[in-house]
Amino acid sequence: MRYSWDNTSSFSELLGKTLLEVKTVQDDYQDEIHFITADGKYIMTHDQDCCEDVHIEEIIGNLDDLIGTPIVMAEENSNEGESDWGTSTWTFYKLATIKGYVTIRWFGESNGYYSESVDMYFIPNNKEEN
Repeated sequence: MRYSWDNTSSFSELLGKTLLEVKTVQDDYQDEIHFITADGKYIMTHDQDCCEDVHIEEIIGNLDDLIGTPIVMAEENSNEGESDWGTSTWTFYKLATIKGYVTIRWFGESNGYYSESVDMYFIPNNKEEN
């Protein structure tokens, strides 16, 4: 699903938020993680294009540890490299509450022309998704 650029957000906006629910949505085309708060939904995803593949490679920790208490850490780190296909990017998203830590590792690969980054969107409770 493609989301509106009007709803673009940053991962760091999760800092201080209390999550009510975290859902992973994965299929053959696109991966997403939905972070649901009292204000709305933060969606972490990548809008796939023709010559790239960006997906969740691994989730370390228990996503349930992020629910019910404020997020005290929201960090993003990336590493870039080369692959047989062209270029590659590993992006690590680290979240923590007083209950525990979670690292979400995304891996992207492309022919070098397309983005391998992960996008974050915020859909307020009073708005419909596009």
